[in-house]
Amino acid sequence: MAKKREALDDQLKERIVKALEDLEYGSIHIVVHDSQVVQIERTEKYRLPAEKLENKNVSVRVSK
Repeated sequence: MAKKREALDDQLKERIVKALEDLEYGSIHIVVHDSQVVQIERTEKYRLPAEKLENKNVSVRVSK
């Protein structure tokens, strides 16, 4: 029984590491019920480079 538990723990560790791989921006959410991990959620965000206003032909209005 201990070997089965160790195998499950190793599998869980592998899944957590896999969820973290190549994650630049985002989060990993681990759901636990009755002291057991039942779900791993990965939310990834892609950040796009912001364009500077000076590179655009944008006129800015100033209200008085």
